[in-house]
Amino acid sequence: MEHTMRAAVLFETGHETLTVRDDLTVDDPGPGQVKIRIRATGVCHSDLSAMTGVLPQPAPFVPGHEGAGEVVAVGEGVSRVAVGDHVVVCWNPPCGECGDCRRGEGNLCVHIFFGMTFQPHFKLDGNAVYGFAGSGTFAEEMVVPWQCAVKIPDDVPFEVGALIGCGVTTGVGAVLNTARVEPGSSVAVIGAGGVGIAVIQGARIAGAAEIVAVDPVQAKHEAALRFGATRAVRPEDADAAKAEVTGGAGFDYVFEVVGRSALVRQAYALTRRGGTVTVVGAGKNDDHVTFDMFQLFFDNKKILGSYYGGTDPRREYDRLIALWRAGRLDLEGMITARLKLDDINQALDLLRSGAAIRTIIEV
Repeated sequence: MEHTMRAAVLFETGHETLTVRDDLTVDDPGPGQVKIRIRATGVCHSDLSAMTGVLPQPAPFVPGHEGAGEVVAVGEGVSRVAVGDHVVVCWNPPCGECGDCRRGEGNLCVHIFFGMTFQPHFKLDGNAVYGFAGSGTFAEEMVVPWQCAVKIPDDVPFEVGALIGCGVTTGVGAVLNTARVEPGSSVAVIGAGGVGIAVIQGARIAGAAEIVAVDPVQAKHEAALRFGATRAVRPEDADAAKAEVTGGAGFDYVFEVVGRSALVRQAYALTRRGGTVTVVGAGKNDDHVTFDMFQLFFDNKKILGSYYGGTDPRREYDRLIALWRAGRLDLEGMITARLKLDDINQALDLLRSGAAIRTIIEV
């Protein structure tokens, strides 16, 4: 039976203000689906990118893809999770059967993701409302395929689970799985927002000797240093940092965590010959970056894309929880604001200003 609930809705792509409504309805779970009562959701720049149209998303829609909560109903045939389980929302769940999944690259599997993205489960005034990336965690409840509900231990706080659902998995995974940073190496991270801080923590966990954060916002410099960066500089000072840290040769690994072609070029220039550039930021499909054929041959640099942590995200969640328990991964410290759903536009303003690493919305 459908029932009304609260959710934040974007009615038209290009608008930057969400409307909190209390009269949305959500479907009951069908075969193979579960209903999750969201307890906490992170506010990620990808949500803002969907609102502005940088990332494609049908409207109207409920943003949010980085959430955790409790299973409140299951559909026919669901046996892997049960009512009462605490779960992290996996917005791009592996099917477990395709070639990508069999290779251990479940993050690349889109068999479930493409289907759920265009299957709205919310309704408002009788009209369909989508969930961003098939999710929609800026709502009190949501319905997703059971594979999206990844069970976590009951003692893991929901806000910690929410961060693991996307930003931390993306950032730490880019270091450990995609770039495979080696101990003692030098690292530069362009963009010290929520995912950038996760990259910095990943580089520290991997044993990097030098970790330089590059960001124009001074407040982010302080955060980067707190989480493991050895120095933090503005973009215009990155070349000087390269000279000081590497003697001008370039960093072993450079991560672009913003999603802009100009910053990919900067990352390439900061990387030593034979080093690795890893692109983590999600950018526009018409923002092109170019390299000439000689430099690609002569520089011998590796340019890697990193999508959702570079491995099966469900397996990665367990590793991140283990690192958090061991005190190696500071997740509570990444939460710089805790707000209610009614304050969602304040959270977006914080995101735009660069003042917060991660804002957690208690739903």
